[in-house]
Amino acid sequence: MSTITTRQIPPLLRTIGSWTSHILLILTALITLVPFVWMISTALKPSSEVFSTPPKLIGSSIQWGNFADAWNYLPFGRFMLNGVLVSALGTLLVVITSAMAAYAFSRLRWRGRNGVFLIYLGTLMIPQEVLIVPMFILMRNLGWVNSYQALIIPWAFTAFGTFLLRQFFLTLPDELEDAARIDGANRFTSFTQILLPLVRPALGTLAVFTFIGYWNSFLWPLLIVSDVNMATVPLGLNMFLGQTGNQWNLLMAASTISILPSVLMVLGLQRYLVKGIALSGLGGR
Repeated sequence: MSTITTRQIPPLLRTIGSWTSHILLILTALITLVPFVWMISTALKPSSEVFSTPPKLIGSSIQWGNFADAWNYLPFGRFMLNGVLVSALGTLLVVITSAMAAYAFSRLRWRGRNGVFLIYLGTLMIPQEVLIVPMFILMRNLGWVNSYQALIIPWAFTAFGTFLLRQFFLTLPDELEDAARIDGANRFTSFTQILLPLVRPALGTLAVFTFIGYWNSFLWPLLIVSDVNMATVPLGLNMFLGQTGNQWNLLMAASTISILPSVLMVLGLQRYLVKGIALSGLGGR
């Protein structure tokens, strides 16, 4: 039906539609890039020219030293190390737990499976702010305040990741597992060696989203961490603003440094990210 409809559209209208969509995408990309360009521009300006009138994209001189000053003014290396550690371990844990839960909800037959999955999916509607207080009390009772496990474990079980991977598992034919079972593979072997390699695009997509989520998390680390040595990057940037006052060029330099791990993560998993978004329908199709 869609093929017949496409053939009925005149070539001129299809060309105009294609150009229009490309122009809108380019404009959207440029608008999205503006804050990043201005951040890098401010990071390279002298402090006296940050709020110059009229605004200038490039200052009178390029201040590469702003990055070194921002790195040394606070223990920013420690913040980066904490952020990488928390984000990497959290991402690994989320991918493992989500894959196992998705397998149970998609490939195993047990009574009440769909009902439990709907309840689990319903937890997506609970905002983080509602969970903060009981989560903090639980962490305090466990003696986990100011610890890595308090930053990682409370958010390591996500209905979003389970739902994303479950949809991929449902697209795989049962014959794959049946053939593996005939060859002597048990459930765990067919899960780890047959199914997981086939859902790598979804695993890559989930890993990118989870890493960025942990990396940018601010509210929970703000409540659970009071030791400077345990602070993550968003907390470090907040301290930076408080201690440097109007040194916006140094703050922008620190912000530029802070986005590098996320950029490297996206570039490294770009192939899986694009494929995973396209196959899962997260792109809006």
